[in-house]
Amino acid sequence: MPPEEFRKLGYRVVDSLAELIATFPDRPVAPGATPSAIREQLGQGSLPPDGRDAAAILDAATGLLFRNSTFNGHPKFFGYITAPAAPIGILGEFLAAGINANVGAWSLSPAATEIERQTVAWIADLIGFPASCGGIFVSGGNMANMVCMLVARAAHLSNLPAGVRHAEARPHFRIYASTETHTWIEKALDIMGLDPESLRKIPVDSGRRMRIEDLESFVATDLAAGLVPLAVIGTAGTVSTGSVDPLVAIGAFCRRERIWFHVDGAYGAPAAALAVASDDLKALSEADSVAVDPHKWLYAPLEAGCSLIRDGALLRQAFAHHPPYYHFADAEGEPVFNYHEHGPQNSRGFRALKVWLALQQVGRSGYVRMIEDDCRLARLMFDTVAANEYLDAVSCELSIATFAFVPPELRGDAGSADYLNELNTELLSELQQNGEVYVSNAVIDGRFVLRACIVNFRTSDRDIRESVEIIVRTGIAVDARMRNVWSKSRNTDGSPG
Repeated sequence: MPPEEFRKLGYRVVDSLAELIATFPDRPVAPGATPSAIREQLGQGSLPPDGRDAAAILDAATGLLFRNSTFNGHPKFFGYITAPAAPIGILGEFLAAGINANVGAWSLSPAATEIERQTVAWIADLIGFPASCGGIFVSGGNMANMVCMLVARAAHLSNLPAGVRHAEARPHFRIYASTETHTWIEKALDIMGLDPESLRKIPVDSGRRMRIEDLESFVATDLAAGLVPLAVIGTAGTVSTGSVDPLVAIGAFCRRERIWFHVDGAYGAPAAALAVASDDLKALSEADSVAVDPHKWLYAPLEAGCSLIRDGALLRQAFAHHPPYYHFADAEGEPVFNYHEHGPQNSRGFRALKVWLALQQVGRSGYVRMIEDDCRLARLMFDTVAANEYLDAVSCELSIATFAFVPPELRGDAGSADYLNELNTELLSELQQNGEVYVSNAVIDGRFVLRACIVNFRTSDRDIRESVEIIVRTGIAVDARMRNVWSKSRNTDGSPG
């Protein structure tokens, strides 16, 4: 592609994206499309035998994506914990792709390596973790947490007596996490070669926080049985409700028992920067490792996860290998930092650039204001829901509000619990399909509830109030459609059939 054509097509793509961003509020949040409909637009042919005009291909791809995407950049997108992409981050992705640095070795990515190292230190500083820590960018929260667990395992194995094989030690490991911990931990067990029984799931209290007394009891029992407590995982912002585990108490316990203390801060860690942050949020600064997802509350384009390790030397200890086909020399006598020695990947993209640019554009104060605003908007949603006769406000932590649609005449009707779960399940599907507002769900004590997570710098007070109106209107329509069927399943005396 000649430079002039690249320039022309690049401008066209940027213009299209600028128009998309400007018109997000006027577009559906989700397309309401089916897999077969999208496949039909793609066409069912085989790989084209000959090439086509680049402009035509890009125009077709732009149209396809704009018609058939769920837009997390929309001001009424509150699903899961996916933030809109900061515009400077979008440009950063473009720039990173153009440079196409392989950030696995310093000699292949001199500037990119140093930018990633600086970005890791800035993220650590933002959340109160030592900026002198080690760290690495990965794909997202799953990998960020897994890397931390692999480092914890390697650190423990390095302290075993000579002659004790790794395979002999593994069956004795135990990892402790609350029942609210994200499912990354089950995947991590598989990758680490640990049996599912290696995970001790600690009960939570009424606030969905790990019960520290149960943690202490589980560990004491395992120690008495000759098992090895490898790590305790605290969560700073659970997926379902945004709860923060008692990290102060967990950290003190881990230090006392000399157990690795890890914090899954994929979602909530940036909230530690707020002046009003709880002592438990601030206590993530005492962890041995922390996982952070910049593509969540730092508004970076996907993908961007970050593993932070207090003792950076442990990262290299866990991952460094030196095959004979690698020869990466120092730079004019200065030692260099090769990221392939500090993580599971050898070839690595330049994920840090988009985060580095945004951190400079808004600074600490800008992130504090945006995170505070997201928390305020979640509280506004909770309060607006609580004031509506058709909705039942359930919880509000950090920037997550949960609630359920409950027709007034069914409030207090114990026999309607199953119906209300079915109603809210169907309501969620309807909301996600119709494209007016996008929420997700949580299951709290067996109750299916709607869940709005606000990590969105485009959302306004008006968007919150309009979203509640849409949810109520849609809920009334879904209830009317379902009620007759449900009524027929009940006996004539009103009891469940």
